[in-house]
Amino acid sequence: MTEQAINLDTFRAEVAGWLQENFPENLKGQGIAPFGGVEGDRVVEGDAALWRDRLASRGWGTPTWPADLGGGGLNHEEAKVLSEEMHHVGAINPIPLLAGMGVTMVGPTIMEYGTEDQKKRHIPGICSGKVRWCLGYSEPNAGSDLASLATKAEENGDHWLINGQKVWTSGADISQWCGALVRTDSGVKKRDGISFLMLKMDQPGVETRPIKLIAGASPFCETFFNDARAEKDDLLGALNDGWSVGKRLLQYERASQTGARPTSNKVSGSLQSLAKSYVGETATGELADADLRVRIADHLMHTRAHGLTIARITAEAKGNPEVSAAASILKNSATRVSQERAELTLEFMGHQGLGWEGDDFSEDEIEHVRGWLGGKAISIYGGSFEIQNNIIAKNILGLPETTQKG
Repeated sequence: MTEQAINLDTFRAEVAGWLQENFPENLKGQGIAPFGGVEGDRVVEGDAALWRDRLASRGWGTPTWPADLGGGGLNHEEAKVLSEEMHHVGAINPIPLLAGMGVTMVGPTIMEYGTEDQKKRHIPGICSGKVRWCLGYSEPNAGSDLASLATKAEENGDHWLINGQKVWTSGADISQWCGALVRTDSGVKKRDGISFLMLKMDQPGVETRPIKLIAGASPFCETFFNDARAEKDDLLGALNDGWSVGKRLLQYERASQTGARPTSNKVSGSLQSLAKSYVGETATGELADADLRVRIADHLMHTRAHGLTIARITAEAKGNPEVSAAASILKNSATRVSQERAELTLEFMGHQGLGWEGDDFSEDEIEHVRGWLGGKAISIYGGSFEIQNNIIAKNILGLPETTQKG
């Protein structure tokens, strides 16, 4: 046995012992519900708060981040062991949920572009799960064409004044901080006059309005800035180079969306066993509907291929955490797998897959329906399916900007 394997075995035993002493038993298998569900919550109490704080005290909510900034300082092999042991005892890591966009997007970008002072001021709060971040990117007239954004930031002595509107701002109404792309120079090409500012959400110049979605939840908001204030030292990256910072952040976002997670939080057991509970099975134990059986098999192959692609890209990176255009491949693959599973689930549920509320439908069935509706957004947020295809075509396949003349 190699020294590395021995060290990992020792670390695994340490993690298992720590979890036995520190993970609240009543949270076992509860998933994200005690922490506010999909949208998170303003208040985390009781054992949920205790678990968050204990996890953060070890830095294990952000296990591979630097220990001097509140992270765990683990390597990727150790982080994998930690994840495996947490799964074994039915525990989850709630800190990425509670930090909003902090763990998956803002934090990595600050660590790459930020000053030492910015890292010390912002990263520990993200690692604690007590400071939630949102992002001000899209605007009513600047969605996929984000570089057309009109929200302005003007210098005003020792700070910036921000005016404009953002839309689809996830978690804006429950966030303490926002990372926003703003126009700081209107006299240059549109991509060259953009900066990335960090600002507090709890101030008179910021107003949020939740947007009701077809799935019933409201994680997105309209956000209005009316002389909102950002400090001069909360400019991330160079002045007027926010486009570079913003693109990098989106790479981190896409990398975080490659897991092909179920669209419903109630998915339990295999898809095939769930299908059998609705459609029935033959005397030999096969799914009774032969056509559905073939399509579920196809889906399981897509899911397996997606997982193997993640493993291959990770292996080729040889532990280098650098995010590349390959995230666009995985983002689109994850979208396909997640939405395909949701469509198949509703199909074999039959009329039980039409439930929105009422005693005729179980809680799980209602959750599947709402998850199917909410999952439609996966192919839009984080850069649409079509935008990812453009990135793949140009940055990976090397195809020309325009393939047709005329």
